Amino acid sequence: MSPARRTEAAAGPVLRRPVAPMLAAPVDEVPEGPELVHEPKWDGWRAIAFRDADGVYLQSRAGRNLTTYFPDISRAVRAAIAPGAVLDGELIVLQGGRTNFAQLQRRVTAGRDLLRLARECPAHYVLFDLLADPDGQVILDRELSQRREEQRSVPQAYARVRCAVLLAGAPAQLTLTPQTADMRQVADWLTHWTVATGIEGVVNKRTTGRYEPGRRGWCKYRTRITTEAIVGGVTGSIREPDTLLLGRFDRRGTLRYTGRTHPLNPTQRAELAAILSPVRALPRRGATVHPWPQPLPPSWSGQLDQPEPLP
Repeated sequence: MSPARRTEAAAGPVLRRPVAPMLAAPVDEVPEGPELVHEPKWDGWRAIAFRDADGVYLQSRAGRNLTTYFPDISRAVRAAIAPGAVLDGELIVLQGGRTNFAQLQRRVTAGRDLLRLARECPAHYVLFDLLADPDGQVILDRELSQRREEQRSVPQAYARVRCAVLLAGAPAQLTLTPQTADMRQVADWLTHWTVATGIEGVVNKRTTGRYEPGRRGWCKYRTRITTEAIVGGVTGSIREPDTLLLGRFDRRGTLRYTGRTHPLNPTQRAELAAILSPVRALPRRGATVHPWPQPLPPSWSGQLDQPEPLP
């Protein structure tokens, strides 16, 4: 056995990246029970933070490297968290007390403006789980209540991790997400926080549950706010649409791009192909009338790896 393997065997298993994060299955109503607790579902990017001896590595839900896009969070984790720890949480950007998903997407295409953007719109890392302690010991098999308590009981490693919801105006960019078993508190979150802070709903977890990478062992209840949207375009082609591009009119009547759907299934593609039509050209000019550029800029689509214009 090599010296490296002997050291690892003596110290116990090491949590190596990438790690598939534990996921939540959607439910139609918030479950209740004696061992259930609830947390806000933040509108951001899931990220697992590895505090290594030589720095910090931020991994996305899909296993991609987010470190480059969040130098502010990397600095905060490096300054506050001892080497060996592995954290699970959500990257968010707050503006006016609300989450702003578009500002997260801008990080990918900021280029040389990244550091300026990080200063003007700093990100925050909302923690909700601990996968390895500051000594590198893997604690996936511990109960959630123990893993969460571990985040509060290591003052040296978590000096800047405090139970606060918003960090606007504060120097620390790390926070422990609130958690409750009180259904009145959950109702308040769903009624008021969805509007005030931009949360998407609540995540429901068992206090006795272990962390199971890649498994949908939690539940999530999404608040549903309906609004009208315009299908302003598609990716793929008119005959073979892949996703729909949605927009809403602003106060001046301009159709503003707001996002795109998940990939369409074969039935949806066939149904839409039958009713879609190309953009009409102006008579005698040959130009098309559409407020969106062709192709869409990379910043509009929020691509992470090698962002390119979206046809």
